[in-house]
Amino acid sequence: MGNTRFSTILILTLVAGLGNISVGWAQLDNRAFQYTLPVGPAYERQLRLDVQGFLFNKDNEYFNKIDPGLTYFGAQLAPRLVYFPSANLRLEAGVFLWKDYGTPRLRQVRPLFTLKYRQGYHNLIFGNLEGHLNHGYIEPMFDFERVITNRLEEGVQYQYQTPRSRLDAWVNWERQQYRFSNFQEEVAGGLSAERTLLGDSTGWLLKLPFQFTATHRGGQLDTIDKPLQTLFNLATGVRVRRALPYHLVQAAHFDGYVTYFTDYSFTRVLPFASGTGLYLNAGLDTRLSNLQLAYWQGSGYISPIGGRLYQSVSVSVADPDYIEKQRQLLILRVLRDYRLPGNVTLTTRFEPLYDLNNGLFDFSFALYLNFNQSFLLTTLKRAND
Repeated sequence: MGNTRFSTILILTLVAGLGNISVGWAQLDNRAFQYTLPVGPAYERQLRLDVQGFLFNKDNEYFNKIDPGLTYFGAQLAPRLVYFPSANLRLEAGVFLWKDYGTPRLRQVRPLFTLKYRQGYHNLIFGNLEGHLNHGYIEPMFDFERVITNRLEEGVQYQYQTPRSRLDAWVNWERQQYRFSNFQEEVAGGLSAERTLLGDSTGWLLKLPFQFTATHRGGQLDTIDKPLQTLFNLATGVRVRRALPYHLVQAAHFDGYVTYFTDYSFTRVLPFASGTGLYLNAGLDTRLSNLQLAYWQGSGYISPIGGRLYQSVSVSVADPDYIEKQRQLLILRVLRDYRLPGNVTLTTRFEPLYDLNNGLFDFSFALYLNFNQSFLLTTLKRAND
């Protein structure tokens, strides 16, 4: 199947009949990294300058054979001119700059173009999507580090949001193929959805999530003899949160998911045709920090855009053919967001983990600075004003 047909079928399948489900934070509160593109009557005819800044330092002290240790250290900047022709339409153009520290050159310089249209509970986005952590996936389905390594997603996105339901269906066109290309086209897509079943003055919150991703590599224009590949991943479970009336502890929460992977390719090259996973998270939100203990048990699980630690195949340069069908991890997360003046958020994360099968102890530590600001330049008048 060609990638154009694949992406069209994917987005239509995701949108059809799913208007009563909703997106959430997944198992972590990643609000500091998320930025929704506002639309509404208050912005009509305005011309604005929006600036997003992101500074990151994440050190993965890993010594396992599945996911080797590495360090991310750098900055990203995305200034954009934004115009609102009407109350429900947003147009923007800008540039994305990515600089890794320790090298004199920019890692990426890419143009930004986005059109966002809102009608009631519905949003439609073309161009640069509200992507990465905005989708709300759990980490076995969608790698947290893509907020650094794959921050830009380009394609089409449909969002639906009511007080109890939210849905995000998207297609990210990752690599365009042309005649005589020596590489395959690449496309990814999916949906993240959630329905709130209970949320009242008692402080209890109960949600049912459903998450799905699909990745495809193929096309008919390349000159290489490489088989098409189509992979599906899905997850579902339950999320429970209880607000607590204590000075030190504000809330307790539990998130439990089962995951499934299947290789839908005509010619299979991966070591597993299907796989499963169990992902359990329990945590406390306190005045000092948010604490979470996570347990992962995977069997033949593979996710092309999921967190590398959770998979049964290696991405190591030293051990590229290493396979570990059964994976068991215990992860402790200590998280804290500091709200600073000027719409700046400092995030600290310390995440030690223990590999139960191999008796290995690894950890990661990270510092992030997120800056999001919008400046009004002028309000344009209509021709007859």
